[in-house]
Amino acid sequence: MISPSQDQIRIFSGTANPALARAITNELGVQLSRAEIRRFSDGEIFVEIQESIRGIDTFVVQPTSHPVNDNLMELLIIVDALKRSSANSITAVIPYYGYGRQDRKIQSRVPITAKLVADLLTAAGVDRVISMDLHAGQIQGFFNIPFDHLFAKPVITDYLRTNYDLDRSVVVSPDAGGVERARAYAKRLDTALAIIDKRRLRANEAQAMNLIGEVAGKHAIIVDDMIDTAGTLIQAVGVLKDRGATSVSAVCTHGVFSGQACERIRSSELSEVLCTDTIPLAPQVTKTEKIKCLSVAPILAETIRRICKHESVSSIFD
Repeated sequence: MISPSQDQIRIFSGTANPALARAITNELGVQLSRAEIRRFSDGEIFVEIQESIRGIDTFVVQPTSHPVNDNLMELLIIVDALKRSSANSITAVIPYYGYGRQDRKIQSRVPITAKLVADLLTAAGVDRVISMDLHAGQIQGFFNIPFDHLFAKPVITDYLRTNYDLDRSVVVSPDAGGVERARAYAKRLDTALAIIDKRRLRANEAQAMNLIGEVAGKHAIIVDDMIDTAGTLIQAVGVLKDRGATSVSAVCTHGVFSGQACERIRSSELSEVLCTDTIPLAPQVTKTEKIKCLSVAPILAETIRRICKHESVSSIFD
C-alpha cells in the first residue's frame, strides 16, 4: 500500500502523547513535523509552526487526557496556528476524547461538555476529527464536520486470540451501557456473552448488583471503553468470582488509571489488564505488572493513509 509522502501531509504532535505521534509517523514512513510548543511564565501556551504548510493537509495528534484542560487548550492553539499558516486542511487526531462522559443531561442545570468541546474544535478551525472508542457514539453527532470513529478492537482481539484459551472464555460487559461493545468483542472472538447490572450511586462510584449470563468454570474477560478509578472494575471482579469464574481479566481502550486505580488492580484477583496507548501511562502504571499496554498506532496510521488516498476507513474494521 502506498503511503502519503512528506510533500502531501504534515503530522504534528502536541505534548500530550508524542510517543504515539512518533509511532504513527514511523508506520507511515514520514517525519514528525516541526513545531515549538512552550509555556510563558504565567502558564499561557505559545505555538510556532517551524516549516511551511501552505496548501498542505495537516494532522495534529493530541489526546485530551490529564491534564485535560491544558491539553485541550494546547490543541486549540495548535489548530489556530495551522489555520493562520494557510494549511489546506486540519485534522485533529484525538485518540482519547476528554469530557466525553458528559454527553447528555442526567440531572437539572448541568453542562453537556462533550458538545462544548465539539463546538470549540470546530470554531478553532478543525476540518475533520479522528477519535477512538468514544464513551458514547452519539458524540459524533455533535459535529458538523467529518468524524472518523475508530475502534481498538482489532489490536485487542488479536492479542486475546494469541494469548487466551477462548474456548473456555466469556466476554463480560461491566454495565448495560457497554453491551453493544462487549457483544462486538464476543462475536469477533466467538465466545459467550455475560452482562453485569449495576446501579450508579454517584460520580466515580457504582454498586454492581446482578449478573446476566453464565460464567462458572470459565475465564471472564471484562470489556470496557476505559478504566478510570477501577472501582467499578473491582466490584465486577467480585461478582464474577462469586458466580464461579475461574479467573478474570479486563481489557479497555483508554487506561485513565486515576486515583487508587493501580493499587486496586495490584491487590485484586485480576490476572491481567489490557489497555492501549491512546493515553500515555504514568510511571506508577507502567510499574504495575498486571497492566499491559498495546499500541493503536497502526490503526491510526492506516486511517490517515486512507483519508489521504480517499479510501474507505470503515473497512478497516470489517
